[in-house]
Amino acid sequence: MAIGSRNKKKKGPATTPAKVVGSGNVIVEVNVEPIELYKILKIENLVEGGGEAKVRIANGEVMLNGLIETRKRKKVYHNDEVEYLGQVITVKFVGTAE
Repeated sequence: MAIGSRNKKKKGPATTPAKVVGSGNVIVEVNVEPIELYKILKIENLVEGGGEAKVRIANGEVMLNGLIETRKRKKVYHNDEVEYLGQVITVKFVGTAE
């Protein structure tokens, strides 16, 4: 099941609540891999919506694994690190929501 699908039968959320680890790093657990970069910003409520997330990424305000990333739909995988506004988010894949 893809994130954002409009099936009436829901199998559960694509993410679980984020966990804060160590020095402010946040772990986001997702059950869909890969996941688009802009969705990570939405999941963590760092932006108001997908449109704002895409603009922030296109402006070079987001880093993926230590490099500035400007591709909005860049695929993010297990153990990738996303940095935005000084906050580091580590993505963990935890399996399917079935």
